[in-house]
Amino acid sequence: MSDSSLRLVWVYPDLLSTYGDRGNALVVERRARQRGLNVQRVDVRSDQPIPTSGDIYLIGGGEDRPQRLAAERLRQDSGLPRAVDNGAIVFSVCAGYQILGHEFINDLGQREPGLGLLDVWSTRGEGARSVGDVLAEPDPRLGLATLTGFENHQGVTHLGQGVAPLAQVSVGGGNGDGNGTEGAWRDTVFGTYLHGPVMARNPAVADLLIKLALDVNALPPADTTWYDALRAERIAATGRQPA
Repeated sequence: MSDSSLRLVWVYPDLLSTYGDRGNALVVERRARQRGLNVQRVDVRSDQPIPTSGDIYLIGGGEDRPQRLAAERLRQDSGLPRAVDNGAIVFSVCAGYQILGHEFINDLGQREPGLGLLDVWSTRGEGARSVGDVLAEPDPRLGLATLTGFENHQGVTHLGQGVAPLAQVSVGGGNGDGNGTEGAWRDTVFGTYLHGPVMARNPAVADLLIKLALDVNALPPADTTWYDALRAERIAATGRQPA
């Protein structure tokens, strides 16, 4: 696959990079290079325009005020929606996930418009925060094994008709919508509350994004020894076994 190349865009690391979500960019880059792909990684700060020619866009979590600032700047910059229109893949975590929806509650307690790239909207939960390890069974259409991750959020995300749940939780709060769902996805746009970072715990997610970007059904095998050990450790920590 050495003739193939991949352009990876890490969106607003200065605002949205909480709980080690930068690790997702590192894992995607590493997994691509293991397959002989040429990777160009672009870290786009919030004072820079979002390029529209990327293949995979990654967005992390952030605290309430940085989330509001990120949403404002992404609305002003049409680069990300234009990239999606061009067929790009977007994977977002926590605050980034909420920003991709129609609206969320900002640090001022007000409804903040999102980008509308996912048919979801987020409110502030009234109960305890969802904090801790998560196990979730992904949508079978994605071809993924049990997902493991770490969540820390007060948000409740409601899914509309235009998306499917990324997974169904067996341990953890997930979207907190009362339906046991975790995350959401449609076509090439994904959102989740899972940190960890999620792709270090679930390298098959990184591989899925690479396959979608290259429009292939399979990738050459790559070593997963380190990832498998981390997955086993974190799954065991929940006291459950994957389905």
